[in-house]
Amino acid sequence: MDPLSQKIFGLMLIMTRISAFVLIVPVFSWKNVPVRVKASMILLLTIMFYAAKTPNVPAVELSVIQITLLMGFEATYGLALGLLLALLFAVIKTSGIIAERQMGFAVAHVIDPLTGQRGQPVGTLMEMIFIIIFLSANGHHLFMLVISQSFDSYALGTMPDITTLATAVTEAGSVMLVAALRLAAPLLTAFLLLMIVLAVLARLAPEMNILFISLPMRVGLGITMAMIFIPFIQGYVSEFTQWMNKLLPL
Repeated sequence: MDPLSQKIFGLMLIMTRISAFVLIVPVFSWKNVPVRVKASMILLLTIMFYAAKTPNVPAVELSVIQITLLMGFEATYGLALGLLLALLFAVIKTSGIIAERQMGFAVAHVIDPLTGQRGQPVGTLMEMIFIIIFLSANGHHLFMLVISQSFDSYALGTMPDITTLATAVTEAGSVMLVAALRLAAPLLTAFLLLMIVLAVLARLAPEMNILFISLPMRVGLGITMAMIFIPFIQGYVSEFTQWMNKLLPL
C-alpha cells in the first residue's frame, strides 16, 4: 500500500468510527440537525483527529475482505460508545415517563422535536430542560473527549473486545433504569400518598366520584412535582459525567 493510499485508508477508518458514533449519540444524532451539518461535522472531526492521532496504517496490501473487517471494527467501537452515552442520556426522559404514567398521561402523545418520534409531554419537557442545562455546561465537549480517548484506548484497525463493550452497554442500561427510578422516587412517593388520601375519602364518602376527583388532582400534583424536580435535573448533569467515566470502556 503506497503512502497516499495509507493516508486515505487512515481517514476512512477514522471517519467510520466517528460516523457510527455521531449516528447514535445524543445531540449530534437528532433529526432536526441538518444532514449537511452532520456531514460537515464528521468531515471536520475526521481531519482534526487524523492530524492529532496520526494513525499507523499497515503498509501491506489489504484485500477487500480485510478492509471491510477493519471498517466494521471501527463501526462497532463507534456504535458501542454512542449507545452507552445515549442510555445515560435517557435517564431524565425515562423518569419523566414514569411520572406521566402516574399522572394518567399514558396515552398522551406529542411529537418530540429532537427525534421526530412520538413522545410524552412531561418526559419531553424534562429532557429539553436537561439538554439546555447540559449544553450550557459544555457537555457536548464530553462527547468529543470520549471519541478522542477511544483512539488512545483502541487503536485503529484493532479487533474490538466484544465482551468489554457489551458489558459496558449492559451496565449503562442498568444504570439508566436505576437512576431513573431514583430520580422519580419523590414523585412516586407523592402519588402514593395521594392514592392513600383518595382511598380514605372513598371510605368516608362512598357516594363521592373518586375517579373524576382524582384526575385533576393527579395532574396538578404531577405538574407541581415536576417543577420541584428541576433542581434534581441539574444535579444529574454532574452525575452524568461521573457515570460516563465509570462505564466507558476506555
